[in-house]
Amino acid sequence: MIIASNFKTNYTRKSARAFIEAVQQFIHTTHSTQEVRIYTPATALDSFDANTLLRVGAQNFYPVQNGSFTGEIGFEQLEEFHINTVLIGHSERRHILKETQAFIAQKFNFAKEKAIEIVYCVGEPREIREKGIDAVMAYLWEQLEGIDIGYTHLIVAYEPVWAIGTGLTASNSDIEEVMARLQAKLDSPLLYGGSVKVENIKDILSIPHCSGVLVGTASWDIKAFCTMIQSADQLEQ
Repeated sequence: MIIASNFKTNYTRKSARAFIEAVQQFIHTTHSTQEVRIYTPATALDSFDANTLLRVGAQNFYPVQNGSFTGEIGFEQLEEFHINTVLIGHSERRHILKETQAFIAQKFNFAKEKAIEIVYCVGEPREIREKGIDAVMAYLWEQLEGIDIGYTHLIVAYEPVWAIGTGLTASNSDIEEVMARLQAKLDSPLLYGGSVKVENIKDILSIPHCSGVLVGTASWDIKAFCTMIQSADQLEQ
């Protein structure tokens, strides 16, 4: 399974290194078999000891190798740290930072050309959810316009916007219905994100078609994040 943490705008280079090294040690000590991803702020990117099960990724980038784009991070800066996994399409970039679907598709295609892993986020706001499952799926398919859903290194993360950082979690039946409909058209692994925490991760990981989780706030505590990794290991035993 894939157990991913999105640090968002949290952690410094020093504190992120301490966190990542602690998780690396946990994986080594427990012989975990989970695929762990940690997406740090750009200022916390660094080089770490090789661990095939843990990858440090970028939360964002501008779709250029380099150039005159003040304040942006190009792939030249990511490649310095051997970054090979990125987040694209997160709701906070769509709704707060106003990234359009056209621009998100541009970022996707640039990363695809680099042949790196893409965790691509989709999710509906509450007003769409209240219209029913057909409205939800129509909204999600619109968020996949211009995206090569056959891309080998694609992972799709379903994150209902109304459940991110709110403490609200979609019901297991709601998640299962969306996952089933996505999997009917997608061959890529599916993650769930939206108020995932230690108390509910086993239930979420047990949902059919769910290949892992993308966790925000609840993953920022080292002990809690390691417990989530352990929970995934226990389910696979």
